[in-house]
Amino acid sequence: MNKALEAKLKELPRSPGVYFHKSISGEIIYVGKAAVLKNRVKQYFQSSRNFDIKTLALVQEIYDTDWVETESEIDALFLESEMVKRYMPRYNILLRDDKSQMFVRIDMKNDWPFVCFTRNPSDDGAEYFGPFYNGASLKKAIRHLRKVYPHYTKQPGKRASRLDEDLGLSPKQADGPELYKQNLRKLISYIKGNRVALMRELESDMKRAAANFEFEKAADLRNKFQAMKELQRRVMFGDKEFLDISKDKALSDIRELFSLRAAPSRIEAFDISHMGGTEVVASMVVFTNGVSDRAEYRKFKTKIERNDDTGNMYETIYRRFSPKNLASWGMPSFVLVDGGKGQLGAALRAMEERSVHVPTIGIAKREEEIIIHRDKSNISLQYIDALQDKAPNGVGIFNEKEFVVLNLHMGRQNAGSHSRNLRGGDTSSRYSDVTKLFMRIRDESHRFAVSYHTVLKRQRQTASVLDEIPGIGPASRKKLLRRFGSVRGIQNAPRADLELCVGTSRADQIQLYFSSL
Repeated sequence: MNKALEAKLKELPRSPGVYFHKSISGEIIYVGKAAVLKNRVKQYFQSSRNFDIKTLALVQEIYDTDWVETESEIDALFLESEMVKRYMPRYNILLRDDKSQMFVRIDMKNDWPFVCFTRNPSDDGAEYFGPFYNGASLKKAIRHLRKVYPHYTKQPGKRASRLDEDLGLSPKQADGPELYKQNLRKLISYIKGNRVALMRELESDMKRAAANFEFEKAADLRNKFQAMKELQRRVMFGDKEFLDISKDKALSDIRELFSLRAAPSRIEAFDISHMGGTEVVASMVVFTNGVSDRAEYRKFKTKIERNDDTGNMYETIYRRFSPKNLASWGMPSFVLVDGGKGQLGAALRAMEERSVHVPTIGIAKREEEIIIHRDKSNISLQYIDALQDKAPNGVGIFNEKEFVVLNLHMGRQNAGSHSRNLRGGDTSSRYSDVTKLFMRIRDESHRFAVSYHTVLKRQRQTASVLDEIPGIGPASRKKLLRRFGSVRGIQNAPRADLELCVGTSRADQIQLYFSSL
């Protein structure tokens, strides 16, 4: 351990947080979380500990360590997960067996929603909270929370066991689904980080019940209040993180690069996905304080299907900044468009027509370069022009007539695929943290767009000709296929058989449809 690091470690706080081990080149090689930063980080430098080969290699490579304090372990658990996804530290991959993220899934559209876990969230209308890197800690925390907010862990059947209900772990079906959903919304609020407000509400309800001589209810609320306080001393978790935005280097560098008034607290990214102009969809992902905010994600199905990414981007941005959506979703601090000059120009044209002025950039896929429109991107080029005169290592600035192309990773090695890996190479850039954050955001927007497109494509592939016949619903289609075996069998069926199966009016619709083909 060098003397500078030894002196730095003496300043470690006794609070929860996330720590970053760095190599001599400044590369983040490991990210971890701690309930007590002082105790956890110092463990790496205790010579008496028996490390395995991989951990020993990590310790020998640590040259510097930084950390970020969080309010509690609830923040540290999620922040660790997000930072690992952003920086992809080498030793996190080597030292961890559980590499996939875990989400909490709750389908509030169900009459009796249940809480479960998944590693593969899908666009099925349910709410997903996460991702969380430490699956074991997440499950343990949800298990403790069940004592405060009783819930089902699987779809309840008609003959569901009453044991969990008697133990206070499942809701009382006699109270009805509305009261259960109201209770479940409090659980969701806790997951989102609103634990302080919920504890105040519990305490207030408990005192009110006692004042009204409802002692049984007051005792129940007291038990829940104590269980929640106990949870604070156990494993905590959260879908939100409460990182001081000024401490995030990537966000600070974005503010500096683009001469923003403040670090961007809400970054929105947009991407288009389609196949030859069919099933055209767009994604909007949101990063709050540099961390993915999945609850704010939105998806769009374009009204006009066309093989035109600029036109599709224009429609998406125009719809995003409609008065209705602005009132519901608010205004972003920064906008990132997945695409080059054409997509960026289309997005800026849509914003101009909506009288919206938000700093906006594009990211070209080919070389992962940042595209800035000189006049319309709502970005001051003062700092970038000054940066060009300094010619810093790893940064390239290319001036064109209408656009400025900014390359923050000159000399870095690229790998093929949609998302190029810019973490390799020997040249270190002053703005490598910005590159990694933009890559993280752009990759997430691409993933979300492709997942929605895939869902629609599968639905189309499994669609039947019968779906296009007016008045023929799912029940009628099932009857027809069960009776005649196939669409061809339905088409060739005698009129009397059709009437016997689905009635006279539907038989008319079927024959009229097939006769028009």
